[in-house]
Amino acid sequence: MEEKNILIFCAHSDDQILGPGGTVAKYANEGYNIHTYIFSHGEGSHPHLKKSVIVKMRVDEAFKADKIIKGKGVVFFGVTDGKFEESIKKKKIVSTVKKIIQEKKPVKIFTHSLDDAHPDHRETNKAVIEAVDKIKSKIPVYVFDLWNPLSFQFRNHPRLAIDIKSTFEKKIMAIKCFESQSIAIIMLLWTVYLRAFIWGIRHKVGLAEVFYKVR
Repeated sequence: MEEKNILIFCAHSDDQILGPGGTVAKYANEGYNIHTYIFSHGEGSHPHLKKSVIVKMRVDEAFKADKIIKGKGVVFFGVTDGKFEESIKKKKIVSTVKKIIQEKKPVKIFTHSLDDAHPDHRETNKAVIEAVDKIKSKIPVYVFDLWNPLSFQFRNHPRLAIDIKSTFEKKIMAIKCFESQSIAIIMLLWTVYLRAFIWGIRHKVGLAEVFYKVR
């Protein structure tokens, strides 16, 4: 049987859970292979610590979270934190993403929204979309937004709504793995609950995650 692969491309090691965590956990339960690719180690998150210490912390956290959602592994690209645009070009990340897509032949791709307030998230989106467009692929690309509680920029795009009632607890457990990001998690956690609750009401399910199809 042909493998059913789903790819997540995100900027930092917690975005993949804060965004589509409940959805990919549900897909994993249904037999899909969840592959996560993280652009940066987020070495700038703790300027008072050595880079090697931060990198180890964030890699360990990402793998712990991946285990909870039953993912198939996490790969870091090593893009320089805070210098995404320059580093993505220097490391030829678009070519790397293109090769991964061609190799994995995913049924779906999830990445950041271009509407996200975080500049690193927007640069991640641009790199992924550029790679997809170069392939001229028909693979559906879905975007999620972390820093805007409810985004409306893509309201005219096709919408994918996933009932995550059965995996929401698992998503929260995975989020708690990112202990090094406790301050950011506290700032964002209320939006995780808000989104799940509001989208659940709108789509007549208990809790939901919603994504917009941009390709």
